[in-house]
Amino acid sequence: MSLPLDDLYREIILDHYKRPRNRGELDPHTVRAEGNNPLCGDEIQVDVRLADGKIEAIAFQGRGCSISQASASMMTEAVKDQDLKDVAELVDIFKRMMHGEDVDLDELGDIEALEGVQKFPVRIKCALLAWTTLEQALDEAAEETP
Repeated sequence: MSLPLDDLYREIILDHYKRPRNRGELDPHTVRAEGNNPLCGDEIQVDVRLADGKIEAIAFQGRGCSISQASASMMTEAVKDQDLKDVAELVDIFKRMMHGEDVDLDELGDIEALEGVQKFPVRIKCALLAWTTLEQALDEAAEETP
């Protein structure tokens, strides 16, 4: 007998929360951005190393609820070694999913597990924090590139 889909998604989220991928600081890094959600206290720092139009390496650290930390872990896994254009598309798909829009979930992999967060509006910002911080980092890197 298999677990119901909600239970499976809960397990994926808990796994990323308990065993986060790419946690720590990245040295050297091309850009670092910090984000926080003052309403709930979630904080995140995202370090990105760019090379040849790709995210060569990415790391995060911070503190917060299981949703914010799991989302950061899943995000780093999804964007590492990806072209910046593909990363921008993935960020857009994720943000649209969080706001209840129809998206192609096949493009998200494990990140699809966070779809249920949209049912809890107060938690959407938790799930989005790492993603908006990554966007900020990439925007800053683009501004610094001649």
